[in-house]
Amino acid sequence: MPRVPLYQAKAELFRMLGHPVRIRVLELLQDRPMPVRDLLAAIGVVPSSLSQQLAVLRRSGIVSSTREGSTVVYALAGGDVTELLGAARRILTQVLTGQEELLTELRDHGEPPEKACAKPFPESNIPEIPAPGTAVHKDR
Repeated sequence: MPRVPLYQAKAELFRMLGHPVRIRVLELLQDRPMPVRDLLAAIGVVPSSLSQQLAVLRRSGIVSSTREGSTVVYALAGGDVTELLGAARRILTQVLTGQEELLTELRDHGEPPEKACAKPFPESNIPEIPAPGTAVHKDR
């Protein structure tokens, strides 16, 4: 079996994490192991959707499951996931802080952002896209 390059393995990890329900499950499991019924109540998705996302997390080895009678309890398989989620929070905070600084600069130096961005390229020949439900008339 050919060896997968590290960058590809990382990309697959991030792709696996790339679903809001999976991220929310991991956030909830940081505090404590949880039975499926508690995860369902906290996330508010249909059971089949949660089941699919839990299966992806379980197959990847990021979460583990144990059966306690008729209840299945999920837990993080390791503490590194908590560190990864913390790093994501810090990165998002930095990015959004940078955007807030840019927005403040735009406000302080001229037009409001909504006017400055309304028509960035007036000389463009790109046709306007009609609003949904609007009839489109083509010249023949």
